[in-house]
Amino acid sequence: MGSTNPAPATTPSPWNVPNALSAIRLVLAILVCAMIELGMMVPAAVVFVVAASTDWIDGWWARKYNQVTKLGRILDPFVDKVIICGAMIALVGAKGSPIAAWMATVVVARELLVTSLRGMIEGQGGDFSAKQLGKWKMVAQCAAVVASLWLISSDPRPDWLTWTTWAILWVAILLTVVSAIEYVMLVVRANSAASSSSTASKK
Repeated sequence: MGSTNPAPATTPSPWNVPNALSAIRLVLAILVCAMIELGMMVPAAVVFVVAASTDWIDGWWARKYNQVTKLGRILDPFVDKVIICGAMIALVGAKGSPIAAWMATVVVARELLVTSLRGMIEGQGGDFSAKQLGKWKMVAQCAAVVASLWLISSDPRPDWLTWTTWAILWVAILLTVVSAIEYVMLVVRANSAASSSSTASKK
């Protein structure tokens, strides 16, 4: 008789298409920052859009072909933060940029906070998947970067583009703050529930 032991579950290899796309996106993120520093706003906008697009592609590929890995769960959000924070910081120093230093600081602070909270929760075995508000935040931030690059490269600057850029930028900042609060409240509720459960078990 053959063995009745079940076959061990296979773990997706970290060397796959989604992680390769994330690595490429990291290189493109650095390229975007360099282009902004050199005043190449239009090429920077094109490369930024390409880089941001790969974020959706690698997520879709990982889910469709069961290639979600621990490396990917770390690399994907890390690269997202590099491309957004890097572009925001680079744009602060660009001539005619609508992005102020305090705006970039808010974005960077939010990403550092959420990264710390994710490490704490997932280190305890909890789930810290991206929330819908966080995804909309990412979309708004990307739109703000592209609009800012378009505005800087425009000569003359049409009023509608100026106002649209400012509107998108403020929406991005608002979603950045609100999504940070959402994640903080998630952690607070999780810790409260864990404390209540621990107290009840001791009675």
